[in-house]
Amino acid sequence: MAAARAPSLTALVLRALVPWRRGRVLEASAERQARRGASSSSPEAGEGQIRLTDSCVQRLLEITEGSEFLRLQVEGGGCSGFQYKFSLDTVIHPDDRVFEQGGARVVVDSDSLAFVKGAQVDFSRELIRSSFQVLNNPQAQQGCSCGSSFSIKL
Repeated sequence: MAAARAPSLTALVLRALVPWRRGRVLEASAERQARRGASSSSPEAGEGQIRLTDSCVQRLLEITEGSEFLRLQVEGGGCSGFQYKFSLDTVIHPDDRVFEQGGARVVVDSDSLAFVKGAQVDFSRELIRSSFQVLNNPQAQQGCSCGSSFSIKL
């Protein structure tokens, strides 16, 4: 029997910030299910999509094997209130959205997607570090200088 996933901190914050009526939640779920049918995105994707830069696609193709993909999550914390978390994963959950470009995949859960929709995922190589980063996040009001945390627009 599979263990139930506890609601994340971001899900709890999102529920507190966005007052939904039950009917609207059901409508949103139905819309999400309909969109999931066309789960991959293209570079010219709409505002609810995640776009991948060429350097992100190239790096993911280098480091992933088989069914591996990059998971992007948003968690509470960091110096600005929320922080991005990247990890390699192989399991796609029912509430995940898959964004694919050039054979590379980035997966975002529905709670985190509310905080990063319309953003771009990049892979940056600098003198002192190399990392995946979220760029041009329209949901972020401001971020820290290192780019790993942000505050949301209210």
